[in-house]
Parts: sequence; structure tokens; C-alpha cells
Amino acid sequence: MKHTIDKKTNLFIILSGIFLTNALLAELVGIKIFSLESSLGFPPAQIKLLDDWVLDFNLTAGVMLWPVVFVTTDIINEYFGKEGVKKISYLTVIFISYAFLIITVVSWLEPASFWLDINKTDDAGNAFDMDYAFDKVFLQGARIIVGSLVAFLIGQLLDVFVFHKLRHITGSKMLWLRATGSTLVSQLIDSFVVLFIAFYLLASADAKWSLAQVLSVGIINYIYKFAVAIIMTPTLYIAHYLIDRYLGKDKAEKMMEDAAAKSTSFF
Repeated sequence: MKHTIDKKTNLFIILSGIFLTNALLAELVGIKIFSLESSLGFPPAQIKLLDDWVLDFNLTAGVMLWPVVFVTTDIINEYFGKEGVKKISYLTVIFISYAFLIITVVSWLEPASFWLDINKTDDAGNAFDMDYAFDKVFLQGARIIVGSLVAFLIGQLLDVFVFHKLRHITGSKMLWLRATGSTLVSQLIDSFVVLFIAFYLLASADAKWSLAQVLSVGIINYIYKFAVAIIMTPTLYIAHYLIDRYLGKDKAEKMMEDAAAKSTSFF
């Protein structure tokens, strides 16, 4: 019995580590905006959306890591239910907030003169300020952090709710439907909440987006997440297979049934 309990605990620790690491890294690298089309060798999409906005797939680098978080959420959801997802989601918000608090405090420290002299110019010969670059890379606006974390929590709660509503309909079958369906619903909300809070609700007058721009950029982000959710579906079955072998088929099925029985409400 002790060996089985240890395996269950170890599984949650491993999944939580994957979840937390990728969520934190996604926030840290999210400052970089990249062109998806150029990275894949294609010309800009030039999609015309609301209010004559013409958009390309220019995305935050964090989107490269969030799909791993989505998949891990579904796996935790499957075996540990609502309580498991809520626990790691709340911890993630606390740890991300702590990380940015430390980064903010570090940015206030007076830089050593020799450190500032390490690079007077960049490779192109342009003037280069190491301390300024550090702050620009690691510090993000508070409104973006707030928007991201609020959207993350709403998305996680919605994901677990839809996941188990679909499971009550399909039973233990059709993992692809409840996993992909819950991600598509939750990310539909997440994609717009973060932009609305960061660039409309809390933005200063000179940086405030119009609602049309919020909707347009949100649609682009959601199209990307929609495509990735479909592409990542096979990884769920691989993870499911490996976990079932690790826990044992009977124990895995009992954990999934218990998780479903305890995850009927939104909160």
C-alpha cells in the first residue's frame, strides 16, 4: 500500500514540477515577440480583422511553452481532479508573483561599475547599457503580470470544469474530446481576458488599445492556441499510457474515477 501511495505522490510532484517550470518560464520569456511566419519561412499572413486592423502572427515567446502547461493541466485533471489543478494553479500564481517581486527588488540594486563596463557597445558598435538591458528584459509592466495571472486562474478553473463535464458525458472514453474541448473553451476566455486587462482596462491613456484591437489580437492568439491544442493531442495519449504503466492499470482507473466524482462544481 505504501508503495502505491508513494507512486501517486511522486506522480503529482513530477507533473507539478513540469507545470510550474513551464508556466514560470513562459512568463519570463514572454517579453520577446516573434514572427511565427518568418520563423517557419513563410511571408506575413496579413489578416484583415475588425476595424481595418491587419495582423500577422506576431506572438509572445511564452506561447511556445503554454501548450505544455495545457497538456499537463489535462493530465493532472484526469488523475487528480479539480483539487489537484486548483492546488498547483494557486501555487503557480504565488511562485510567479514571488519571482517578479524578487526581480523588481534586484532591479533596484545599484550596479557595480565594472559590470557596466563589460559591454560598452554591442556587436554592431552601438552604445550598450548592461543595466538598462537587464531591466528591459526582466521587468514587465505590472498590468501585464496582473492580466496574465487573472486570465491564467480563470482559464484553469474553466478548463477543469469543462473537462469533467465532458467526462461525465463520455465516461473514460474519448480523452481527446475532453482534453482538447476543455482547452479550446478555457483559452477562448484566457486569450481575451489578459489583453483586456493589460492593454485596455489598466493601460495608461497613451498606451490604451481600442476594443477592436483587443478583439483582433485576441483572435490571432486564439487561432494559434486552437491549432496547437489539436496538434498536441497525441501527447496526451502517450502520457496516459506511460502513467497507467507506472501506476498500474487498476490504480490509475480508480484515481481517474475518484477525480471525476470529486470535480463536479466550478469552484
